[in-house]
Amino acid sequence: MRLRIKKVINNNILCVLDERNHELIVTGKGLGFHHKRLEWIDDSLVEKTYRMEGRDEQRKLRELIAQIPLEHLSLTQELIEYIKREISQPLNESLFITLADHISFAIKRKAEGLEFNNPLQGDIMCYYPAEYRLGQYCLKIIRERTGVDLNPGEASFIALHIVNAELNTDMSEMYDITKLIEGALTVVEYYYQKKFDRESLDFSRFVVHLRYFAQRLFQNKTLDDGGEQDAVFRDMIIKTCARHYKCACLIAEYVKNTWDKNLSDEELIYLTIHLKRINSRD
Repeated sequence: MRLRIKKVINNNILCVLDERNHELIVTGKGLGFHHKRLEWIDDSLVEKTYRMEGRDEQRKLRELIAQIPLEHLSLTQELIEYIKREISQPLNESLFITLADHISFAIKRKAEGLEFNNPLQGDIMCYYPAEYRLGQYCLKIIRERTGVDLNPGEASFIALHIVNAELNTDMSEMYDITKLIEGALTVVEYYYQKKFDRESLDFSRFVVHLRYFAQRLFQNKTLDDGGEQDAVFRDMIIKTCARHYKCACLIAEYVKNTWDKNLSDEELIYLTIHLKRINSRD
């Protein structure tokens, strides 16, 4: 494969164009030394290649690579390869950029004696257990590769980056989603006057439903109300699950008061069905 230099980032990193005119970031020891724009390079000297599908993401990658150590980039690529093996659903490609940036900054902050605590750490451990465990794994590998022992709370920040990539959200939206889950569960437990088993399958299913419900809500993609046939089904659910429908309405009231967003009848019915499910053993 022939590669033409678009920009020399430094002696070890180049922005190049392949034979199809696709932009790539390539790295290799001394790869950019004595080379100039528009020159062809020998691809046998390339050690690693990075490419984003989106033009904006490729630009962000180019900027990030110029700002962080190359070893942090390689470490992040290793971590993401592991995460992808553990997470079955597709991950937004922006995870590579956001996670590399976060890890590099966390390592820098550690050296400067600046460490942050995540106020949502407890909620993240509870609502995103798989992602939190991956965050802990990342801290272990970072410690082994760099000798830097990051604050254990960094696992929750890494978990949020992973969830962002799963849901195609940004970090501020992710905080809102987590807050909504926490608030909805508070309403539910108060309404039914009981604490749910956080380790149970039913609870995990309900949290997953709340996660995707919150994502639809904040991205203005809530389920639309159906036609006449769906109206018949909704009326049946409201009558046969009146107790759970009332709880769903309380969640809707909480969402309205907190974010000034309205739930569709279809979302209320889905909430009702899930509320009935987690109370099926009562």
